[in-house]
Amino acid sequence: MLRDLTRLVALGTVAAVAVGAYATFRVWQQGEHDDRRPADAIVVLGAAQYDGRPSPVLRARVDHAIELYHADVAPLLVVTGGKAEGDRTTEADAARRVALAAGVPEDAILVEDAGRTTIESLRTVGELFRMHDLRTAVFVSDRTHMLRVLRIARDQGIEGWGSPTMTSPTDLALRRRVDATVHELGALAIYFLTGDIPPEAGAQN
Repeated sequence: MLRDLTRLVALGTVAAVAVGAYATFRVWQQGEHDDRRPADAIVVLGAAQYDGRPSPVLRARVDHAIELYHADVAPLLVVTGGKAEGDRTTEADAARRVALAAGVPEDAILVEDAGRTTIESLRTVGELFRMHDLRTAVFVSDRTHMLRVLRIARDQGIEGWGSPTMTSPTDLALRRRVDATVHELGALAIYFLTGDIPPEAGAQN
């Protein structure tokens, strides 16, 4: 019995390592692909802001989304992200201000400003899409975030493609990218098991 139990534990460990390795490969693989194409909207995922000033991560995402808008990838830009306790403004508003200053017309911007996690924001984005009869989107976030974003978007009925920013501080240093990947593996596992993710402090990551 002890021998059988040892074998089961060993097989379980091997299986867990194999699943983790494959998931890591998929996270990194998706993050290396820029699949931009004509769509109904560009959706940029929120990240931390400081009293209206975008964090470097949020700024990298928004700048990339603005580049896509000016390249006529889509006629609408959707900014997302709520605010943490004590904040005076939202991630979405900080992103919106940057987009307006970069020449994106006000009537070309849709706002999701309640979500504090990726799934909360994308659920509301799904509602916005249905309300405005939108079906397709190019999603902008960090490279390690793209696989989860696209999976949740698909579950919300949105046909989506990823165009990750290549300038986010999260991805530029190997250690930070590894940390972000570990976070994504945990978030993906929880999402697949429960359909939800735990609260995330400070950013949609």
